[in-house]
Amino acid sequence: MSLTELNRAGLPDGGADASQPRKLPLAALLALATAVFVTSLTETLPAGLLPAMSGDLGVGESAAGQTVTVYALGTVLTAIPLSAATARRRRRELLLTTVLGFAVANTVTALSPYYPLTMVARFAAGVAAGLAWALLAGYARRMVPAHLEGRAIAVAMAGIPVALSLGVPAGTFVGKVVGWQVAFLVMTGLTVVLVGWIVAAVPDYPGQPAKRGAEGASSLLGALKVPGIAPVLLVTLMFVLAHTILYTYIATFLDGLGMGGQTDVVLLVFGGASLLSIWGVGVLINRRLRALMVAGTLLVAVAGAVLALLSGAPGLVYVAVVLWGLGWGGAPTLLQTAAGDAGGEQADAAQAMLVTLWNVAMAGGGVAGGVLLDALGTMALPWSAVGLMVPVVVVVLVARTHGFPARRGGS
Repeated sequence: MSLTELNRAGLPDGGADASQPRKLPLAALLALATAVFVTSLTETLPAGLLPAMSGDLGVGESAAGQTVTVYALGTVLTAIPLSAATARRRRRELLLTTVLGFAVANTVTALSPYYPLTMVARFAAGVAAGLAWALLAGYARRMVPAHLEGRAIAVAMAGIPVALSLGVPAGTFVGKVVGWQVAFLVMTGLTVVLVGWIVAAVPDYPGQPAKRGAEGASSLLGALKVPGIAPVLLVTLMFVLAHTILYTYIATFLDGLGMGGQTDVVLLVFGGASLLSIWGVGVLINRRLRALMVAGTLLVAVAGAVLALLSGAPGLVYVAVVLWGLGWGGAPTLLQTAAGDAGGEQADAAQAMLVTLWNVAMAGGGVAGGVLLDALGTMALPWSAVGLMVPVVVVVLVARTHGFPARRGGS
């Protein structure tokens, strides 16, 4: 019997209890959600602080904006090799290492007066993020029996919309009032608290045998050959790309509509809808995985169409943002769950590839959105989301047996 099968059967895996909880271990899962929050906010925080950062570092805003790109680059380059290299380490030890990595990187970012040193710190934060993303979904799954896995991942992934809707506006406010350096130091303080929380509330689990050299490479190739993995990865790339193109330039888009002063409110509405989506996905994911993915895709597509065609009415802009949040909020949970289920024994390799493609899409979304903005104007941004959602829904519908089954564990 495999490790995955032992976990799902409720049997000990060498470090876990023989009897798994019959309800969600909320204290532990909320610690993971806070780790997700730290990861997401560390990546996106510079977006609201660019003018001040660029002035203090002596570079232009476009150069300061590369602090986001280099973070994503650190994740893309290291998620897969680090996931393989640390496979044998105990899970809590590894989680604590990633959290401490964020503390160091954010502290250096806050205190550095030199642009090159800041870029190094941001790259290091991206490295920590790559390892964290490859670890967190699997960690949440191992805490609960199979019928609660979807809900557990939903709780853990709630840190993403909270970071985007509340964390970025709050960090921007702190940066304006007391300085952008303080915003990063607040992040350091949060990670210190999180270390104690993890030690007190998060259970430990053993790692898995590491694969080396050609065996590790063949593991990744083998994962791609597993039915369902390739469709999940393709959907991840296109879905995240569509979202990032629109989200990265949402302030610019709203400014073009004369709604620039409402950006914080729009993000708050988006975040609230995303949290509602996470709750709904957590309740229904075991019975309606494919339907939820199709619904999320269509909601984002409709939101893009409304923003493109009817954005002259501010009320309809808010309607579109609600639809966008409802479609996007549950997507991380759905994609992580689909990758883990499809991967089986290759789940770790599948998750590492998903994390890598996720960050490729985020970095690519910033670049593609900038190109579209310069070449075609702001209305090209929502239309790009509509266009990317078309192949997404086709792939999800075609992958009905493997990748996006109607029910988890069945077609």
